[in-house]
Amino acid sequence: MKVLITCPPMLRRVDEFRHFFEAKGIELVTPDVVQTLTEEELLNILPGMDAWIIGDDPATERVFAAGKAGKLKAAVKWGVGVDNVDFTAAKKLNIPISNTPQMFGNEVADVAIAYFTGLARQTYRIDREVRKGNWIKPAGMSLSGKTVALIGLGDIGLATARRLLGFDVIVNGYDPYAKKTAEEIGIQAILNFPDQLDKADFIILTCALTPATKHIINRETINLVKDGVHIVNVSRGPLIDEAALSDALLSGKVASAALEVFETEPLPAGSPLRQFEQCIFGTHNGSNTIEAVRRASMKAIELLFGFLNIS
Repeated sequence: MKVLITCPPMLRRVDEFRHFFEAKGIELVTPDVVQTLTEEELLNILPGMDAWIIGDDPATERVFAAGKAGKLKAAVKWGVGVDNVDFTAAKKLNIPISNTPQMFGNEVADVAIAYFTGLARQTYRIDREVRKGNWIKPAGMSLSGKTVALIGLGDIGLATARRLLGFDVIVNGYDPYAKKTAEEIGIQAILNFPDQLDKADFIILTCALTPATKHIINRETINLVKDGVHIVNVSRGPLIDEAALSDALLSGKVASAALEVFETEPLPAGSPLRQFEQCIFGTHNGSNTIEAVRRASMKAIELLFGFLNIS
């Protein structure tokens, strides 16, 4: 039996988990993955696999069908986000599948707060300038009393909200399904986006990527916000229309942005976003702590062994 792993955080620590598979006589296939395998690469390799632990790869109907035509019996999406996985196709093909929900709320929220304070006080920019030999002292922004539009109140969003409340800010939580939960933790629930978006000093994106949320930050919604707003995205790159964001950064409508994720990853060398020194960029690494990777990987193994009837 062979199991393919294409999730980079799990791959980087795979020796920690290898013995679980070896004890069951399972061979691990661990390709060198920077971010994802391509659809064509998956079409070539997946038919020879009995199971697959998926990262952010294009797990399309075409890929699942190729796997099913071969040996593929089960799959687990490592992590929370499922926008890259065609769950409907997997189920249609009778391939048992699950993600590993509620694994990274605290970890990604920690990164969101680091970006939030980093934009407010320009600490990342100061660090870069000091390394160049420049001793700069830009005026920052006091956070107390500011308004944060927090878009998405799932596990990550709620963890972010709890942290934000410690900064004495007003949190407007946008999620049509979480009104009661929002009110229970003491934040304002706004059911209809973009109501009251013009009040936000910061916009923090923690929602899932769906057809309804793709490019939720676009030219139209940017036109609604106050001049000099700051934007943080720790969820999925396509939540933001990057062309619209670049233009807004150029005009000053958006003062700065902290982007953990991008529409195309890794960020292309020619991306216009690279010109903005006031921005902070990440590498889609918000969930990557030793503890969280271990937790999610163990959950993925547990689910996969259950699908394969391995005790």
